[in-house]
Amino acid sequence: MNMKDPDFTSVFAVTADQRHSRRSEDRVPEALAALEHGLRGQELLPAERTAGDELQLLLPNPDMVLTVFEQLVRLGDWRIGIGLGGVESPLPRSTRSARGGAYLAARAAIERAHSTPTGLALECQRPGRAGNVGAGPYGDDRRDTQRALHDAESALWLLEGLLKGRSVEGWQIVELLDEGIGVGQAAQRLGISPSAASQRHQRAGWEVGVRGRELCVGLLGSLQEGLGSGTGGAA
Repeated sequence: MNMKDPDFTSVFAVTADQRHSRRSEDRVPEALAALEHGLRGQELLPAERTAGDELQLLLPNPDMVLTVFEQLVRLGDWRIGIGLGGVESPLPRSTRSARGGAYLAARAAIERAHSTPTGLALECQRPGRAGNVGAGPYGDDRRDTQRALHDAESALWLLEGLLKGRSVEGWQIVELLDEGIGVGQAAQRLGISPSAASQRHQRAGWEVGVRGRELCVGLLGSLQEGLGSGTGGAA
């Protein structure tokens, strides 16, 4: 595939590492299983352990980024670095062998995630500008780029705050509501009363979560579209 193919000039690499891994059990296998179930084989390169307590994968669009984000937040104890940029093609079979600006941006993001309030960071790299992380998808106006990154990262931080507050029961009813069924039917599936299901639904903040996800997808999509208007890739 040619490096100028738009599918590969602007994609998302996600790197995550486990918090407090030296004091807790290895949770990488659990995360890999959850991501495999959530993405259902639609990723560009599947998640795999890259080193120690770290995992990485390559995704084609913001919707899948949010799926990964939600799965990792639900599991807890993960820092997340999201990188947007180009990748070299043809793609290898393993994400550990892939190269490109998306991976450089993800590395910068996970390093910065150690010092953010939520443990999440977002970076991007303009095609053709190796080492220039966070600059340029909107022409050469760095301020516009930084504002777009700031807004998308802020939306992810806010959504993360909501998701972290959900209980196990809250996640259970959210899963059912996401399938498109109503609260009454969800109550039947869960074996609880409609009143209890309604309370879980309200505490889980399902509607707010849906809006938050839509906002994050839209902001990441705008970044991806701007970056995709460039040419070539960066290694």
